[in-house]
Amino acid sequence: KFMKVQSTIHPGIIFEVILNKWNLPAPNLVISLVGGEEDFQMKPWLRDTLKKGFIKAAESTGAWIFTSALRVGVTRHLVQAVRDLALASTSSTLSVIAIGIASLREIQHREILENTKSESLVHYQSDDSTQGPLYSLDHNHSHFILVEHSTAEEPDGTAKLRLALEKHISEQRTGYGGTGSIEIPVLCLLVNGGPGTLERICSGLENSAPWLILAGSGGTADILASFMNDPQLIIPEVVEKQFKEKFPAESFSWKDILHWTVTIQNIISHQHLLTLHNFEQDGSEELDTVILKALVKACKSQSQEAQEYLDELKLAVAWNRVDIAKSEIFNGDVEWKSCDLEEVMMDALVNNKPEFVKLFIDNGANIYEFLTYSRLQRLYCSISQKCLLYELLLKKHEESKLTLTGLTGQQQSDQKDTCPLFTLTEVSRVLKDFLDDACKGFYQDLRHEGKKKSDKMNTKGLPGPLDMNQKSENPWRDLFVWAVLQNRHKMANYFWAMGQEGVASALAACKILKEMSRLETETKAACIMKEAKYEQLAVELFSECYHNSEERAFALLVRKNQYWSKTTCLQLATEADAKSFFAHDGVQAFLTKIWWGDMSTSTQILKLICAFWCPFLIYTNFISFSEEKKSKNEPEPFRELDSLDSERTLFFSKEEDR
Repeated sequence: KFMKVQSTIHPGIIFEVILNKWNLPAPNLVISLVGGEEDFQMKPWLRDTLKKGFIKAAESTGAWIFTSALRVGVTRHLVQAVRDLALASTSSTLSVIAIGIASLREIQHREILENTKSESLVHYQSDDSTQGPLYSLDHNHSHFILVEHSTAEEPDGTAKLRLALEKHISEQRTGYGGTGSIEIPVLCLLVNGGPGTLERICSGLENSAPWLILAGSGGTADILASFMNDPQLIIPEVVEKQFKEKFPAESFSWKDILHWTVTIQNIISHQHLLTLHNFEQDGSEELDTVILKALVKACKSQSQEAQEYLDELKLAVAWNRVDIAKSEIFNGDVEWKSCDLEEVMMDALVNNKPEFVKLFIDNGANIYEFLTYSRLQRLYCSISQKCLLYELLLKKHEESKLTLTGLTGQQQSDQKDTCPLFTLTEVSRVLKDFLDDACKGFYQDLRHEGKKKSDKMNTKGLPGPLDMNQKSENPWRDLFVWAVLQNRHKMANYFWAMGQEGVASALAACKILKEMSRLETETKAACIMKEAKYEQLAVELFSECYHNSEERAFALLVRKNQYWSKTTCLQLATEADAKSFFAHDGVQAFLTKIWWGDMSTSTQILKLICAFWCPFLIYTNFISFSEEKKSKNEPEPFRELDSLDSERTLFFSKEEDR
């Protein structure tokens, strides 16, 4: 596809056509390829390495690539890789979009394009033959923007329009796979380049565009690389020497040299917008890593405020580059507050990036401040439609709509649903099917229960609706359950490790997944559910407790877990049919202790048989009993016990039994 535009057109119109007429998705990155507009020799290994890294960077980020559109120079070297990627891809949508921007007066066979009517098909044949300064369009592009000049003498109209378009795009905002909205980053990539490229770089720097300069690619790129390492050498004599070495076929007057010297000094003064990469010295570093570092560097130099880094942080999340986020953003230069990280935390959760969730929490995100019931509900609304949980929640949602229709006598289907698709009430009903009483009261406001019991109009004392702005009482448990229900076990394991009542939580997850595996129709997902090691986690954690203190471990088994509706670990293990947990020596010892009661566990079976036939033997010392309980004035051992979450909890007290 192509469009013909005047050089004076507003760039916003072009951007609208690209999005709405060509139906291209908004980019997450624009790479503007700048370099020599004439054929030049590039080392084969450098060309292959650059092509591979260039395409990987563009593909992984969902980028648009802007080029000169002509089958010459750096465009010819790199854009072929875009075509190869498109041919190899099985997807119907383009992952990398190459858009060529060229002046019509520079195009070979331009009369074919000039005489084309609107919306008509054009047969244009690309070839390698040249007609003086004219070059053929490169057929490896998917789209072209062809610029018509208002006058034949108008200089640099195409370059100015391209700069204006890049600046306009950099000011737009787009979301990437989640809740975040970021300004579209535009990065200029310099490969080789002639003397005139210096003016192009200066113009880009005036728009605050970051530049990535590939040292070793020849031409202007190598000249700038040498001066970036030693700015004191930017004097006319050294500049003249460099130009003669890099462009031996051209001649330069002293006036030209003085002009280029000032231009280079101006460029090098913007060090914060320039990033130098040398494939020979830094070959192990991927190009997408270098690109993101260049964007972060440009941001870092301008401010130390956390808000100024958010777009780059969102990019790191979108590209899943936690290593760059650690080294370039969370390196101690910026003090992050919990509120600064809320939006990116939501993105990391929705897009299943546990490494970023951990990174944010380690660097200031407060999960107790972050997780409100409103955000939790949004998390459930963001689940994939291919997920079993989506089907279960949709079923509960439809049941709720039918119930509401029956109560009101009105059809609700024609009304727009202004509420989120799923509610926490529906989530609690799904959990009820899996956990029974272990999730009683989940996502209900129990604070007014006592008031309702005294209300003559409501003697049942039903819990009230949640205040959605209220913070979650147990965010680790809520996020753990959310992750388990979606089969996101790496994420769930982190929340489990950070949360409380670990044995009970692992057994609850075991129960949930066993129930879900019976409902899951997709074999792979069902296998993942069955292979989840939550029962093993419960066994390992209880084993550690048992080795530390036998009595405390016994108390743990019958402790009423506050965050699981006061159910005990034994109850949860029974519901989950956790055979491995019951087979643990500590659990068996506790069950044996219950079975024997006050009798000594060392009593021989033969003595029990004798006592069965001769009951009077019980009143003798024939059978040993445990020592009598201490008097009421003495405290019961381990009555007040430290739980795993360091909360002081009363065991077996009358208050808990109420």
